[in-house]
Amino acid sequence: MATITLKINERTEKGKVFMQFLKEFITDNKSVEIIEEKSPYNPEFVKMVKKSAASKKRYQVDNVDELWKSL
Repeated sequence: MATITLKINERTEKGKVFMQFLKEFITDNKSVEIIEEKSPYNPEFVKMVKKSAASKKRYQVDNVDELWKSL
């Protein structure tokens, strides 16, 4: 038996089509199995980052050496 790890971006059209193909293929074939890995990131953290990325509010720090003082 061989194990192949694929990284598929399910947000792209090709990724969606490929995942749909795999799911259809597996329903008819018991010799192939999909093992989904859990994300190593905390879901709350991911939600916070996505919310921040969607926000229009931005801050610019002129001097990186004084980053903590600017906060």
